[in-house]
Amino acid sequence: MVLLRPMRDTEYPAYLDYFIPDYAVEISSNYRLSESASLAQAKREIAADLPDGVNTQGHVLLCLIDESDNSEKLIGYLWYKPDAEMRSVFICDFHILAAYQGQGLGKQALAALESELKGKGFEQIKLRVAEDNKRARHVYEATGFGVTGVNMSKTIGTE
Repeated sequence: MVLLRPMRDTEYPAYLDYFIPDYAVEISSNYRLSESASLAQAKREIAADLPDGVNTQGHVLLCLIDESDNSEKLIGYLWYKPDAEMRSVFICDFHILAAYQGQGLGKQALAALESELKGKGFEQIKLRVAEDNKRARHVYEATGFGVTGVNMSKTIGTE
């Protein structure tokens, strides 16, 4: 069983150690920026989005815990932004650690999130998934998410 637990201040640095390089790779892949420019962009964005880390107002950072063997085993992270007025949340980041991928834990985590949010009166979960992230897209589609649009980008050069 997957438990959603609020991230602790002491766990935030480990989250950043995973998130920043992972997000930089996505930036580089999707926007064709250099590795160094992508890493700098990822650092700027996370600093702007979460200026107070786990205590940033309007954002929820969770640790995903597998309790199947009666221990608290960290299996991943989930970051979302609730919109109470629209009764929706936007998933900013969802990650199952590599050692635990392919075991159905992502689907369990999303089911746990849906159950928790439904209990709080939320009606919709939104997210964005990179075009080249086939594994994540499969998990989302298998749990009932549907495509609502397509993000597009064009790089223009300066002369």
